[in-house]
Amino acid sequence: MAIYFLNMKTFGRGNGSSATSAIAYRSGERIRDERTGKVFDHTGRGGVLHTEIVLPERLADADMSWARDRSNLWNMVEAAETRSNARVAREILVALPVELDAAQRVGLVRGFSQELADRHRFVVDFAVHAPRTDPRNFHAHLLTSTREIHSTGFGEKTALEISDQRRLERGMSPFFQELVDTRERWAIRANEALSAAQASARIDHRSLAAQGIDREPALHLPRAIYEMERRGERNLAAEALRDAHQARIAERVQRAAAEARHEVGRPQSLEDVRRQARENWLRMRAQIAGAGPLDRVVDRADERKAGADAGREAGREAGRSRDDDLAL
Repeated sequence: MAIYFLNMKTFGRGNGSSATSAIAYRSGERIRDERTGKVFDHTGRGGVLHTEIVLPERLADADMSWARDRSNLWNMVEAAETRSNARVAREILVALPVELDAAQRVGLVRGFSQELADRHRFVVDFAVHAPRTDPRNFHAHLLTSTREIHSTGFGEKTALEISDQRRLERGMSPFFQELVDTRERWAIRANEALSAAQASARIDHRSLAAQGIDREPALHLPRAIYEMERRGERNLAAEALRDAHQARIAERVQRAAAEARHEVGRPQSLEDVRRQARENWLRMRAQIAGAGPLDRVVDRADERKAGADAGREAGREAGRSRDDDLAL
């Protein structure tokens, strides 16, 4: 079934990354980095189902042939940065619903990429990849520039790259809210695609707690650990993560059982005792009179209590909705 997954990360020179290397691998192409002279050749890799460059709609009438050449585009991205620790690209990785066919998956990613390009005024170069091991794991990499794209090149940094203080000065929400909005927009677009495909599955960007689901989230291993285990290597960190995950599950089960016992053995209020005595008395009278059992009697006091309880629950629910967090 469809699952929700969206992860955002950046590529910077400070950690030895480059936009040319990143896009060569994701697109399965050969690209030479004109700044360093390095050649990144990934033409031999498989699993690249579709690649496409998406530009903002505002540039629809401009001559953007330079930007539709993948090698030239990402070399210009690199050339626009002069600092040794510059952030050169940003990536959004999304899981694609297995319920969609190939054309529907590409259409979903294309539409989402266009929305991002128009909102942030950057270029998006996306690649749809086939699963490697799990046959359901269709996914897409959306590589974006960190600068706004214009008809002749790149301009200032996008709003995603500036500090929260500068965003505030511009009347914008913090970056964290931008991430929340992006996650929500992906869920909405994916669900629209699933609905159009007449698939019943849906995804939700919120955490399990925010959805009202009381269970421990699935265990996610870091990529390096996952790759080691794929090669058959034992990893103590992976074992520790699994042990901790199982401990959290056991703790949750024990907590639920304790709460259930507490609920059963909780002392009744004076009002509950009075109500129960009244119901028992009425039930006894009905049985003596031959009128049959009386399953439930609710008097005006009970109705007032039910109304008060409902009001308190509504207040708690409003608080929970404000506390909805991300399934990061």
